[in-house]
Amino acid sequence: MNFRSYHVPYQINEQYAKKAAYFSMEFAIHQPLKIYSGGLGFLAGSHLRSAYELRQNMIGIGILWKYGYYDQARNQDQTLQVTFMEKIYSFLEDTGIKFQILIHEHPVWVKAFYLNPETFNSAPLFLLSTDLPENDYVSQTITHRLYDANVATKVAQFILLGVGGAKLIDELGFNPDVYHLNEAHGISSAFYLLNKFKSVEKVKEHLVFTTHTPEEAGNEKHDIYLCHKMSYFCGLSIDEVRKITGIKDDQFNHSLAALRFARKANGVSALHGHVSREMWKNHEGICPITSITNAQNWRYWADKQMYKAMEEGNDYSFDDRKKYLKKRAFEIVADQTGKVFNPNVLTIVWARRFAGYKRADMLTYDMERFEKMLNNTKHPVQIIWAGKPYPVDYPAISQFNNLVHLSKNYKNVAVLIGYELGLSKRLKQASDVWLNNPRVPREASGTSGMTAAMNGAVNFSTDDGWIPEFVNHGNNGFVVPKADYANMTVHDQDEYDLNKVYEILEQQIIPMYYDNFDTWRQITKNGMRDVRFQFDSNRMAHEYYEIMYK
Repeated sequence: MNFRSYHVPYQINEQYAKKAAYFSMEFAIHQPLKIYSGGLGFLAGSHLRSAYELRQNMIGIGILWKYGYYDQARNQDQTLQVTFMEKIYSFLEDTGIKFQILIHEHPVWVKAFYLNPETFNSAPLFLLSTDLPENDYVSQTITHRLYDANVATKVAQFILLGVGGAKLIDELGFNPDVYHLNEAHGISSAFYLLNKFKSVEKVKEHLVFTTHTPEEAGNEKHDIYLCHKMSYFCGLSIDEVRKITGIKDDQFNHSLAALRFARKANGVSALHGHVSREMWKNHEGICPITSITNAQNWRYWADKQMYKAMEEGNDYSFDDRKKYLKKRAFEIVADQTGKVFNPNVLTIVWARRFAGYKRADMLTYDMERFEKMLNNTKHPVQIIWAGKPYPVDYPAISQFNNLVHLSKNYKNVAVLIGYELGLSKRLKQASDVWLNNPRVPREASGTSGMTAAMNGAVNFSTDDGWIPEFVNHGNNGFVVPKADYANMTVHDQDEYDLNKVYEILEQQIIPMYYDNFDTWRQITKNGMRDVRFQFDSNRMAHEYYEIMYK
C-alpha cells in the first residue's frame, strides 16, 4: 500500500464522506493490542469499530506504547505487582514513513505503524513510535509507557500525539476536514495547525474536542514555561501563546486551550454536558459545549446467543446460556484464586479502573453488613473485584491490596488481576449484578455497565454519568436515588450511598433473584433491550458526524 497519498481502503458511505482524523492517547481495539489503560481507550476502540461498521471516512491517530500501560502481576502474598514487558506485534504494518518533530528543542525521529482495518474490524489506525535506534535513549522512552509518571516525559507524549499526529497526516496526504481530539492530550496539534493555516479562525474550522473530565481539578495542567521549553508551542513565544489561548497564569490548561481552539466541544453524557457548561461558563472565548453520550460496540461486546434466546422467547435457553457464561468465567476465578464459584449463585462484580472516586471497596465500609451478606446461606452471594490502579497511585494500589487480603477470609470473594479487554468481557458475562458506585457527579459517563448489560448483567449504580439516561429503577436496572450531594461532605455522601446500596441489595435485588426469578429475568432482558441501540457506538459514531463534524 502507498501511504504517501493515503485514503481509507474501503467503500465509504456517502453519509459519512467527510474526512475525520481521531486523536486519542489510548485505543482498546482488541485484547492482543495492549495500548490502553481504561474507559477512554474502550471508548476509542468502540468508536473505531463503529466507524468501520458504518463505513465512515475516518482514521485513528495514536501511540504505539512499547510496554503498554503495565502488566498486572502478583507478589508472593497475592498483592499487586506492577510489571512492564515489551510488546511485539506481528500484525502491525510498517508504513515506511519516518519524520522528525521538535521536542525539547531537539529533533526526534518518529516512525508510523499501521493497523489494517481488516485485522480487527476497525477504522484504519496509525500508531506513532519514537523507540528507534536513531533517537537517544531519553527520546526512545517517550513511547515506552502510557501516561508516564515523569512530567517531562508526559508532556513529550502529548507533543508526539498532537504535533506528531498532525505531521503524520500531512505525510499521508490525508487532508482531513475534521481533527477530532478525544480528550485534550493532543491539543499541541492546534499549534502545528496554526503554523500550517496561519490563523486561529482557520484552525477552528477544522478542530473539534471531546472532554471527559467532570471537574476542574481533573483537567491536565502543566507549567507553561516547561511546555515552552519542551517545544510544545511549535515556535510560538509564551506571550503569543497567552494571547491566543487567553491563559493568564503560569499553568497551561490543556482543556481550556482546546475549548478555545475548537469550533465545537462535547461532553460524554447529558449530565456531563451540563456539568461541563457550568464548569467553564466563566471563561470567555470558549466554543459551545454540547453532549454526545458514550456508547460501546454491540457487535464486538454483546453475547449474541442470549439476544437470540430473548428474541425467540426461549427462557430455558436464555437462563442456560447465562449459567454457561458464568461457569466459563468462574474457571478464571478458580485458576487465579483457587476458589470454585457456583453458577447458580447471585454474583456481584465490581470491575473497572481503580480510582479513588469510584470507591471500589465501598461494600466493605460497613463490615457488619458485608459479613451478613456473605454468610447468608438462604440467599448466597459471590463477589468479584478486578481492575487496574494507576501504577504510582499508591492509595488505589493499597485499596486493591486490602481487598486481596480481605478476600482470603471468604470462599465467595475473589480479586482478579489482568483486567483488560478479554477479562472485562468474561467478567461481564459472569455478572448478575454489575455494581458501579462512583461519587456523583465525578463520573463523566462510564461505559462498563453498557457492555455488562449486553451480556445479561443487571446494572446497579449511583445516579451518575450515562445512568440517568438508562436506568429505570426496578424495570431495567437499579439506581441509588440522588441526594442533595452538592451540599454534602464527602463523608456524608459516602454514608448515604453506602446505606442505600445495602438497602437495595438486601431488600430488593437479592430476594428478587432467589424468590422471584421471572421478574429478575425480565429486568435483565429489559436492560439488554434498552442498551441495544441507544448505547451501541454505531449511534454515537453517527451522532459525531451529524452534530460535531458538520
